[in-house]
Amino acid sequence: MTQTTAELPNQPFESLRSQIRSAVIWRSGTQIIGQTLTWASTFLVIRLLDPADYGLFAMTQVVLVLLNMLNGYGLANALIQRADAGRHAQRQLFGMLIVLNGGLAALQFAAAPLAAAYYRQPMVADLLRVQALLYLATPFIALPYALLARAMDFRRQAKVNFASGLAGAVTALGGAYAGLGVWTLVAAPIALFGVRAIGMTIAARAWMWPSFDFRGAGDIARYGGVIAAGQIFWFVQSQADVFIAGRLFDPHLLGIYTTSLFLTQIFVSKFVPPLNEVAFSAYARIKDDPAAVASAFVTSVRLIMVAAMPFYFGLAATAAPLVEVVLGPKWSEAAPVVRWLALAMPMMTLQILYSPATDACGRPGIGARNGVTGAVLLPVAFLVGVHWGLTGIVAAWFAAYPLYLAVSTWRTLPVLGVRWRDLGGAIAPPLLAGGAMGLVVSLADGALPVMAPVARLALLVPLGAAVYGCWLLLFARATLTSVIATLRRR
Repeated sequence: MTQTTAELPNQPFESLRSQIRSAVIWRSGTQIIGQTLTWASTFLVIRLLDPADYGLFAMTQVVLVLLNMLNGYGLANALIQRADAGRHAQRQLFGMLIVLNGGLAALQFAAAPLAAAYYRQPMVADLLRVQALLYLATPFIALPYALLARAMDFRRQAKVNFASGLAGAVTALGGAYAGLGVWTLVAAPIALFGVRAIGMTIAARAWMWPSFDFRGAGDIARYGGVIAAGQIFWFVQSQADVFIAGRLFDPHLLGIYTTSLFLTQIFVSKFVPPLNEVAFSAYARIKDDPAAVASAFVTSVRLIMVAAMPFYFGLAATAAPLVEVVLGPKWSEAAPVVRWLALAMPMMTLQILYSPATDACGRPGIGARNGVTGAVLLPVAFLVGVHWGLTGIVAAWFAAYPLYLAVSTWRTLPVLGVRWRDLGGAIAPPLLAGGAMGLVVSLADGALPVMAPVARLALLVPLGAAVYGCWLLLFARATLTSVIATLRRR
């Protein structure tokens, strides 16, 4: 094994900053290219499949997401931030991952009929049994991920992610055109995970036999356990809506909701997690410098919010023509759901930036406690809201999430050494610019004559971009200057 997968070198700050810039460019840059290809195939598949197919698939995802919270990535993160991560520790991690994921695969296979009975959809059992194959690939992804992340080598990881995403996209398109229906949504992730497992193992040169002698690895297990506990609570809050609605909605209505959620969460679920991976490794290296951690966190919030706000407010303002163009006329019911969910996503985006910072600083309990808060507030809101159908489920987001975010912020900022006014100063300018953009675009949309949805978008999107940019230039020049300077690597 090369030195980059063993001990962390003592690097000057400038060298670390250069590595972080390179990591962000590779991890987010290839993510953008890869996601562009993936989205093209995804939206084609959505147009070919029926909402009921996505409803059935969403029912299986509740089980899959729950068990994936226990798949060992917390153990991998423990290796990333551990001072001693030699060959023996790596083999122990590999052994833990194999035991853990083998057990999860068996558990999902056995529990599949229970999930099918809960949803009153027998096909859910068959889908879950086949999806159990995903766990077999996880050890061959998580271990190489930990090795490459310790070395801040996101270039090779990004290349593998791009290749695996392409494999999944091709499989999805082939399945949709072949008429496989919901099985298309099962086959694509299996292809993606298989290619990623092979590619990551090669990229990290993770050739080793697992060790099932776990003596001396208690710290890895404990750290991973705390992370898993926090993720379990994250599961409860993130899947409560589908779990509750899936019991009362038919597959068609559930498909409308989950596909609307997918569309509004593209930024927070596709762009932010790769940046969080880089952030976790970076925070782990500067955790002994509180001022550097605080500065890095505020900078990351500013950058992400400047990029996120035009997406969310633009999506809300153009929901009707966008849904018809991207998803197709049969998804028209999704437009009002997309409009309101998009306005809730800025809160979720900020929330998921907290845990990587506190985890890397050696305080994973903060993320777990925040998760408990969300796991209480959100399910209660969804249980009440579901009785008013789709409208009630969407309203539950606005009833519970502001309080959840406020409590999480109150717990997190002192740990990171960040003041409330500093966080507010990073968020307010893009929030105001996004609100102004959304208002202008909505007024323009109402004033336009009847025209094709594509033409409507062709007019509204450039208008929104111009309003957002001009607002920042006129009223938030300091924020704009800071972002530009950061992007220019100053």
